[in-house]
Amino acid sequence: MSVMEKIRLVVLISGRGSNLQALLDQAASGELSAEVVAVISNQPGVYGLERARQAGIPALELNHRNFVDRPSFEAALIELIDRYQPDLVILAGFMRLLTAGFTEHYQGRLLNIHPSLLPKFRGLHTHERAIAAGETEHGATIHFVTAELDGGPLIVQARVPVLPGDDPEVLAARVLAQEHRLYPQAIRWFAEGRLKLEGDQVWFDEEPLREPLQLE
Repeated sequence: MSVMEKIRLVVLISGRGSNLQALLDQAASGELSAEVVAVISNQPGVYGLERARQAGIPALELNHRNFVDRPSFEAALIELIDRYQPDLVILAGFMRLLTAGFTEHYQGRLLNIHPSLLPKFRGLHTHERAIAAGETEHGATIHFVTAELDGGPLIVQARVPVLPGDDPEVLAARVLAQEHRLYPQAIRWFAEGRLKLEGDQVWFDEEPLREPLQLE
C-alpha cells in the first residue's frame, strides 16, 4: 500500500458518533489519508447515521434485534461490510460483543477505542469506576480487536488527569477530547504502513511493540 493511497474505512457505530465525526472532519481536511466509505449502525435512528448522511456517505442500519442469534447477525454484518472492501473496520462506540468468527475474519484490520487505560477497566462505566477506585490518571486506548472483551493487542493510549471534584460526566468529556485525537492518529499510522498486526503481536515502524504507544 502506498503511503499516498487513501485507505478505505467502514465505521461501525451504535450511537451519536462523535469519534466518527472526528474521522470525517480529518478525512475531509486531508489530514487523514483515509476515506470513510460506509457507516453501519446496529441501532436504528441514531445520530451517527445522520452525521454520515450529511457527509454524503452511505448510512446503513442493521438492527441486531432482527436476527435470531449472534452468528446470524454477524454473518449479515460481514456481508454488508465486505461490499465496501474496507482496508480497516473501525469500531466507534459499537456496543455489541463480537465472536471469534467475526474478529478472525478481520484480523489485523479491526480497531476499537475504549475509554480507559487498558487493561484497567474493561467493559462499561469506566469513568465511574476510575473515580471510585481513586485513580489519579485515566484515558483511552486503541487496540486491535479479538473476541476477548477489550482484550486485543494494545496500540496507543492517551492519558488525562482525574481531578478533585470530577464526576463521571466531566471526566468523560476530558477523555473524549483525547479520543478525537487518538483514533485519527492510529489510522494514520496504519495508512502509512507503520502499524500492523502479525499473529497477536503489534508491530510499529518494523519493531515489535512491547508497551502501548503514548500520545503526547
